Amino acid sequence: MGEAVLDPQAQLLTIYAHFVFYGGAAEAALCRQQAAEAEALWNEPGATVEIGGRQLQLRFSISSACAPQLDEYTVLSNTDPRNNFFRIEEEVQGNISFVDGLGSNTGFFKRDNLLPGWTTTAHEFGHTLGLPHPPDLDLRGKGRPGIMYPRGTLVDAMYQYDPGKPAGATGGSMHPMHRRVLPADIAALRLHRLRFRDGRAIVGDFTNRYHWPHF
Repeated sequence: MGEAVLDPQAQLLTIYAHFVFYGGAAEAALCRQQAAEAEALWNEPGATVEIGGRQLQLRFSISSACAPQLDEYTVLSNTDPRNNFFRIEEEVQGNISFVDGLGSNTGFFKRDNLLPGWTTTAHEFGHTLGLPHPPDLDLRGKGRPGIMYPRGTLVDAMYQYDPGKPAGATGGSMHPMHRRVLPADIAALRLHRLRFRDGRAIVGDFTNRYHWPHF
């Protein structure tokens, strides 16, 4: 989830988001790194968007806070569309990071999914902005995977965990470190359909769900 802010004079549209990480595995350096990685990946295309017949440069501005002991009321009472609340723990039911639906602002991350360069937070942020997994998970012959492709996607050998393994075998699927935000991912946000009021619009919606540890 985020807040889109227009600056017509600068010909700029900025999507602001603030990631609040909490839970037993939330550490300051990790929180900063994940927010910085997500911001860098979403800015990598250097995209422009058309809003009201005007071409604007698109920028993502993502900040973070590390609050291991975050209380439930803070999440439940949140009214700021920039805030996204993600619990981080060593163990997660289902063994995979997730958010609470498309266009949400809350979720639960597994610590070992958050290695530097693994793109998990950037991928989950895409879900909070409303993007689903693509329907076709066989990308062989189609180049680099976009940010919204999930683990298990079939890709060209160079993008696999182990390039020497056959497609679909253990190690023969997409390594998340190869995902990138592509122009198609930006287009899928359909930012031209946002409804602005006083130059501001909300991208996504409030789920404001506090997650307790699973174990």
